[in-house]
Amino acid sequence: MLFLILSIICSVTVGVLFKFSRNYNVSNTQIVASNYVFALVLCYLFFSPDLNAVGTTVPWGIYITIGVLLPSIFLFLAASIKHMGIVKTDAAQRLSLFIPILAAWLIFKENFNMLKIAALLVGFPALLLILAKPSQNTENKWVYPLAVLLGFGLIDILFKQIALNTRLPYTTSLFVVFGIALLIMVAAVIYELTISKVPLNIRNILFGGLVGIFNFGNILFYLKAHQAFVQNPSTVFAGMNMGVIIIGSLVGILIFKEKLTKMNFAGLFLALIAIILIVISQTI
Repeated sequence: MLFLILSIICSVTVGVLFKFSRNYNVSNTQIVASNYVFALVLCYLFFSPDLNAVGTTVPWGIYITIGVLLPSIFLFLAASIKHMGIVKTDAAQRLSLFIPILAAWLIFKENFNMLKIAALLVGFPALLLILAKPSQNTENKWVYPLAVLLGFGLIDILFKQIALNTRLPYTTSLFVVFGIALLIMVAAVIYELTISKVPLNIRNILFGGLVGIFNFGNILFYLKAHQAFVQNPSTVFAGMNMGVIIIGSLVGILIFKEKLTKMNFAGLFLALIAIILIVISQTI
């Protein structure tokens, strides 16, 4: 249980760091690029990836797609936290689990039970209620959390395809994906330096280093939690998704004083119900 709690804390802390960073004149591009430098180094140190096994037979198309999507969605995540807050962003990220579920049903033709259908029927209104804006708020930038939801959902589908590939250990694939993501972000930083004239700033690197450490910590502890609960993975799945929504909401409301309407609270409650339904559906 300790690993699961640490994974939840690391996940929420990433959002907190992006929330704090908006108080400074920072470049999210440089933060995300630095994040992958630290995450890549930690991945190499902790997982000892077998780079000699990386060859032409691995699914490079999937690797490159994830490598492009990950940093792109990370930037949307930062923008969502800035404009919509931690509560709504964390909830949208966790509700992204419905994207691979829909894909399993519509694309991969997996059998669907009534509980999964009920979860979807509860999940969609939950999302609408979470993203609902107060009537006086004319700048409800729902496109950012929506991009987070769709992006992380697609990334989840692709990571599941990588997990099915037995040519490489999952942690080696993760190292390769981080490497591609870093190359993408280095190109983005160079563009900013040369075209947009955004100078390198040590503050961006420091924020990026912290984001990278906690981002990697989230992955490391999540994998260790699955190893600890190898006979009951649904416990990890439920604990992670519900934990992030609950802790993220408490942090957003109590620390950052984010304002939520009754509709938003109703959406969060429905999101938790939907996750519970998904977990129960996987155990029968």
